[in-house]
Amino acid sequence: MVFRRRDQRCCFLMAFVSMVIVLSFTVGSQYLEPHLGDISLPGINIPGWLRPDRPGPISDEFFDEEYIQEPNTRTSTAPKTSSTGTIRPAILGPNDVGVETTIPEGAYTQGFTVMDNLYMRDGTFFVLTSDASKFPSRHDMIARPVTKEEGVDLAPSDQDLQFLEPSTEALGGRAIRITGLSVIVYDPPSTMNNFYSWWGEIVLGAWRVYSKISQEVNNSTASSLSLPSRFILPVVSKGAWRDDARITGPLMSAGFPHASVEESDYWQDFAKLNSTVIFERVILVSREAASRHPSTTQWGKMITGTMQLAVPDGFWGPIRTMVVRNVLGYLPLLNEAGVVVGPPEAGLSTKPVVTYISRQESERRLEEKDHHGLVDALRALEQEGICKVHVLAMEHASLVAQINLAARSTILLGVHGNQLTHQLWMPPSPMSTVLEIVWPKAYVFDHEIISRNMGHEHYAVWNDSLVDPKGSYYEGIMYGDEFNSNAIPVYGPEVAELIKLRLSS
Repeated sequence: MVFRRRDQRCCFLMAFVSMVIVLSFTVGSQYLEPHLGDISLPGINIPGWLRPDRPGPISDEFFDEEYIQEPNTRTSTAPKTSSTGTIRPAILGPNDVGVETTIPEGAYTQGFTVMDNLYMRDGTFFVLTSDASKFPSRHDMIARPVTKEEGVDLAPSDQDLQFLEPSTEALGGRAIRITGLSVIVYDPPSTMNNFYSWWGEIVLGAWRVYSKISQEVNNSTASSLSLPSRFILPVVSKGAWRDDARITGPLMSAGFPHASVEESDYWQDFAKLNSTVIFERVILVSREAASRHPSTTQWGKMITGTMQLAVPDGFWGPIRTMVVRNVLGYLPLLNEAGVVVGPPEAGLSTKPVVTYISRQESERRLEEKDHHGLVDALRALEQEGICKVHVLAMEHASLVAQINLAARSTILLGVHGNQLTHQLWMPPSPMSTVLEIVWPKAYVFDHEIISRNMGHEHYAVWNDSLVDPKGSYYEGIMYGDEFNSNAIPVYGPEVAELIKLRLSS
């Protein structure tokens, strides 16, 4: 038979393609088999030296430690991450759904509950326990996540949370396990969408209660605690948890860079699976439940109950450090005199820094002449060599500039408002002070309660008078008709005298 040159080329091409196909199935079988099962090639003998060891069939009990971490669910130790720091969910076998829910080291107060092995199915929480008396009442843990209005019943129902015996069959025999720490804020967006509410109540309160674990375990420090893996907002959508000034979100990225903020679609996706979900460790947060603490009527703040818990000194330090370092790229270091001594990029100072946050372009603000009088009094202190003064209008400052000044300041002052929440980033010291200017005789605990957590001294400024509870608490809350006035009085020389006294103590 005579072959033309073109026919020869076709034959060679077909032979080459056939060889490639055979080699692909031979060498590539190690990748195909784990995913597609057994692949047989009739009539082809694959040499043993070419074929890698074949994995056995993947059973329900098989866990590849490189990809899936199986946590120890029967201890109250902090959740662990993989060697890469990434937390991955795992699927539990049929015998693990009966693991009981616990509150590790009694880390609980009304509205803030730390739980290990909290179950969820179809959007409902389930506490598995053989003794429900070991848990707080449902009313003290959770409430219906709807806006509080007259006539609206916020009492939780079986649709929100139930207690079940470990032997229950209601949750099925297997579950999806979510590893790490999940902070679940079971509230509507209107309760969290400002800087103070999110950082000064939700995050601060949750971290304080969580820190009780380290207090109870060998009296360790809060830095030994695992950071949250995710924040879950079951009834919030479209970023409605964010504040108008767009401060909250960026600070979350700085403080918890490995944690996601999951909204209602995340929650609904799990509910639609008709499967049970087990959260390895949860901080369940509910503002309405927190309001049931007996002292809330006096303080009026969400984190009232958290103040009753013993926590390590400096428990907030890991969060402050994370936020400041990730925003600025460094952590300013202050000596006992309040002077910035390092690192070089922080801009070293020779005197303590006093930052006055001006609200003169906001609705609630000082009388204009008193504002100028206060600035003059502060500048006089600077001329005396007492301190370095910065006057900051938040609406004209970048977030980086705001954090930079707060992290370098020893004294922070201004009219009552969200901006004083920046004391969270101010280093605590025997001289660190927050001066909150309010209408005379008015009193609220918003920033005093943060100061107590941070270790700052707090004073309410009533024009030419100062209120400092010093270990006790001011009796009751008083707003009055002029709380939001645009002409709040303040006597600058009196404020300056207090600052001089604090910095010389």
